Amino acid sequence: MLRRTRAGAAADHADPAPDHSPDEQDDTQLKEKPKTLQAKRPDPITRLSRSASVQRLKKVTNKKWSKKWVFLLGGLLGAGIAMWYGAAQINFADGAMAEFFDDLSAHMPASVVMEAQKISQRRQEAATADSFAVGRKLKKEGYHLDLATVMIPGVISTGLESWITDGPAAPYYRKRLWGSWNMIRAMLTDKPYWMRAISLDPVTGLDPECCKLRAAASFDASDFFITGYWIWNKILENLSAIGGEPGNMFTASYDWRLSFSNLEHRDGYFSKLKMHIETAVKLSGKKTVLVSHSMGSQVIFYFFKWVEAEGDQFGSGGSTWVDDHIDSWINISGSMLGAPKTVAALLSGEMKDTAQLNALAVYGLEAFFSKKERAAILRTMPGISSMLPKGGDRVWGTTKSAPDDRDDQNGTTFGQFIRFKDDADAPPQEALAREDASLPRRDNMTMSGAFDYLLEHTTPDFHRMLSLNYSHGVALTQREVERNDRDPSKWINPLEVSLPYAPNLKIYCFYGVGKPTERTYFYEQSSVDGPASLRRDMLEDDVTRADNLTRNKTITPPLHIPFPRAVQIDPTVSTAADGTDKGVRMGEGDGTVSLLSSGYMCARGWRGVTRYNPAGAPVKVVEMAHEEDTFDIRGGPKTADHVDILGRPELSLLIGKVVAGNGHEVTENWVSDIRKYADRVDIPI
Repeated sequence: MLRRTRAGAAADHADPAPDHSPDEQDDTQLKEKPKTLQAKRPDPITRLSRSASVQRLKKVTNKKWSKKWVFLLGGLLGAGIAMWYGAAQINFADGAMAEFFDDLSAHMPASVVMEAQKISQRRQEAATADSFAVGRKLKKEGYHLDLATVMIPGVISTGLESWITDGPAAPYYRKRLWGSWNMIRAMLTDKPYWMRAISLDPVTGLDPECCKLRAAASFDASDFFITGYWIWNKILENLSAIGGEPGNMFTASYDWRLSFSNLEHRDGYFSKLKMHIETAVKLSGKKTVLVSHSMGSQVIFYFFKWVEAEGDQFGSGGSTWVDDHIDSWINISGSMLGAPKTVAALLSGEMKDTAQLNALAVYGLEAFFSKKERAAILRTMPGISSMLPKGGDRVWGTTKSAPDDRDDQNGTTFGQFIRFKDDADAPPQEALAREDASLPRRDNMTMSGAFDYLLEHTTPDFHRMLSLNYSHGVALTQREVERNDRDPSKWINPLEVSLPYAPNLKIYCFYGVGKPTERTYFYEQSSVDGPASLRRDMLEDDVTRADNLTRNKTITPPLHIPFPRAVQIDPTVSTAADGTDKGVRMGEGDGTVSLLSSGYMCARGWRGVTRYNPAGAPVKVVEMAHEEDTFDIRGGPKTADHVDILGRPELSLLIGKVVAGNGHEVTENWVSDIRKYADRVDIPI
């Protein structure tokens, strides 16, 4: 006899008699049904088989859903625990999230809470011990911070606060609209205002009428970008361990959006920096050490020329000021010759991280923050433009070759900075579309050609800003270098002006190598309703740079630039042979700044007595190989990433020795082929 034990059997029989067998129960139920239904019901064996099958299916389905619920609940619980024990490291200003974590812990099993507390405590103890490890080691060995130290952050590292007290900006008073969680909140909830606030006036390069942002002050300005994401904090911790404090350390934060001339015009930045250094020297009786990172190294180089120059708008310190006040300059990952990715950012609002997103991510990013919006904001910031590559084709290569070409490039060259996909490589519909539109054929471009291309797709206001503030050429004679000392627009270009005559100044170049870095690009073809290119010397017109120091006016009329079509990196180009991935080709560097930029001046241009280093100030180079820890979100202790290198213990050790007056103990370390590349650069030294 068949036995029905599953729930489905009971479902088939609403009220079975306990004394009947399953067959008898079925017969009884059939008798109670109308005859029309009896004729359609299958026999008991068939019905039992089907019922069992249905129940098996229900069981499997229920089992799947059970697993899903277990997985979901487990994931939520795990995320909750992780957030809970990490909550101590996150600063929630409104207290709402802190209350959430407290409430969450109240509903967790006591054993889980206790274990999470132990994990959190061990993690904090390990982090604390690691934070000061280098400094404590130096202190144990007898090192002490002996020279007052001034730190100059890099681009976008300094937090920017709002200082408007009325209107729509009032809720943001003294809140950081760059470099905090308030920035994230403003971008998400009040995007139009945030875009206006972070941008500068495209004509004056100063504050727009609606908004006034200023650089945050003191160490807080750049120790963390947002809570938990350190920038300079690791260096501060280790220098503090050997005696560093506000009395002998200072962060010279600045508004990185401004042109260098407007840093002084609006904020008096260089005057304050000069006074601080002079005060430190007077109080201590010793010279100071300047420690700069990324764009901060360009700021220091400009300061060297500004402080020597005579005039009401300059430092008037004379030719010996640097030698009298500066013991050492530590140049960390300095973008001395700019960064190629700046061209792409200003041209189309893109870089590798955006160009190589998947289709869904690109759609989401474009819907929230389009390429056009990103480019428009960046073009209002002269400080960003200061990082455009310098040296032109002499440094970055021709259509035939580039100094940093490698042997494994299969006949291609980095000298072709912007390339366009050939019609032969394009799908037929794309080639046909170009033919129908009568678009002119674009040749691949060197760096100088890319500058012309950038000018085609930007406004006259942008052109005037570049012309008044920056120069990207090469001075090939001593006489030319000396003449450029009177032209502030050339003061950030170490290929056009020299270091100060400071034979006692010591220069240390510490930078990372071995991390793929954006070097060249494929762009989709575009055109304008006019000439295919513009000569860069059109920007010069009759501007007399040395006499026009207001930086807010131009004596030339706006150039007539035809309306451009949109341009973008071509994500359809990926070539394994030369390493191109979705339109971006990588070279050598630290992930942000190319090796030629961070290394050329240190390895060649300033080496010995040259027209760029007239006093022969000694230069030491320490290259750090990038060895990333894949399980550490910041790369681990041997990262050489452009920003994360600031947390590398080796870097803190080197800085500690210099500020302790023991820079002679620093030994050079060469990892890359920069000396070979430097010899190929087409600049006679």
